Amino acid sequence: MGFIDATAVNVALPVMQRDLHAGAVPLQWVVEGYTLFLSALILLGGALGDRYGRRRLYMIGIAVFAVASLGCAVAPTIEIVDVARALQGIGGALAVPESLALLSATFTGEARGRAIGTWSGFASITSAVGPVLGGFLAEHASWRWVFLINLPLAVAVLAICWRAVPESSDPAASHRPDVAGALLATGGLGALTVALVGAQIVPVQARVWWLLAAAVAALAGFVVVERRESAPMIPLHIFRSRAFTGANLYTLFLYMALGGSFYFIPYLLINAQGYQPTAAGAALLPFVALNFSLARWSGGLVARIGARTPLIVGALLVAVAFGAFARPGLGGSYWTTYFPAAVLLGLGGACFIAPLTTTVFDTVSSTESGIASGINNAVSRTAGLLAVAAFGIVLVRVAPGAAQLGLGAPLAYLTGFRAVMACSAAVCLLAALIAALTIPGRPGAGPVGRSGSLTAR
Repeated sequence: MGFIDATAVNVALPVMQRDLHAGAVPLQWVVEGYTLFLSALILLGGALGDRYGRRRLYMIGIAVFAVASLGCAVAPTIEIVDVARALQGIGGALAVPESLALLSATFTGEARGRAIGTWSGFASITSAVGPVLGGFLAEHASWRWVFLINLPLAVAVLAICWRAVPESSDPAASHRPDVAGALLATGGLGALTVALVGAQIVPVQARVWWLLAAAVAALAGFVVVERRESAPMIPLHIFRSRAFTGANLYTLFLYMALGGSFYFIPYLLINAQGYQPTAAGAALLPFVALNFSLARWSGGLVARIGARTPLIVGALLVAVAFGAFARPGLGGSYWTTYFPAAVLLGLGGACFIAPLTTTVFDTVSSTESGIASGINNAVSRTAGLLAVAAFGIVLVRVAPGAAQLGLGAPLAYLTGFRAVMACSAAVCLLAALIAALTIPGRPGAGPVGRSGSLTAR
């Protein structure tokens, strides 16, 4: 449900735009509302599962996600869709971290590896199916079916969990969840996102600057609370590792480029280039297929040559891919316009995705691998949250006629889209520089010492 929605909804947005007569800003919140609550609360969701029961929190999250999906499907206005998507994000923040936690608690040894591998395989498959399914449903039925398909899935998942999944928890987990940290993170990211979206409107209103100030204050307060909290959402000492900090900065910038660009590509293909939604959903299949087929090869590179080179090469290839997406004009065959760009994007992703995951785990002790993975997951989702709003500013400032995301003004949208691709490429180059400066260049050069504690590098 989570992975399908993450990819299918973007393709359905142009159809939703026409059906609900939605403006650009409310459309952005279809993505931003979901991502905001998912990224801000995902670590709290994992902690609540450890404390109150992972199966219980997982089932609650699935139920909330399903109810919110129904709300999206029957919503008469885009504003109601936005509210329901925010509720979906809360459900996802409860369910997503518990899915892996349940596997880790239920299986041991080789069986655990196979279980997690199966989870990863289904994640890849549903990520690939999502855009095509979303495009097909939006084209041949209704965009509402993109959300309705979650209902039978949720019923099946809840029934299986009730009958077959054992409950588990962590007796050592804190009795007091970091609610203050969660509220400050959500408020800070929310205020920052609202400010960035508001900055797309010319002239910029005074409330944008007040929101930016509130965001800075809330996020600064979050850091203070995390320093003092006995069981923080994010234990700040983990960032003493230079490589761990570098890996998360790399994640932030590279996933900003990916998340922001993937939001704008469906509008280019459907509204400006005239693709049918199903074809638009299939346009990025080479990216997913290459990531899936080359994952084992890419993962093996780290053991042979270290993580630095694959991370640098991956970021550079993705930068070139975004340049290739910016090259075509209006019209032309997919195979000579966007297919080469999608292939380059897939090769770049294959180079960096597995090495990045390995780096995150290798730069911390084994006892902190769970929180390290959770932090990196939250960073990647936060990157997409901020990028959609920030790149939206670039789009409308470079090409004011692109404010309706390609409807009635395909040339203006193409101009703004090219500027977004240029920014995406620049952010990828910055990620490559961060990898060159912070990631160890040889295998086994992680910062975990003999005692298992973190050492600054």
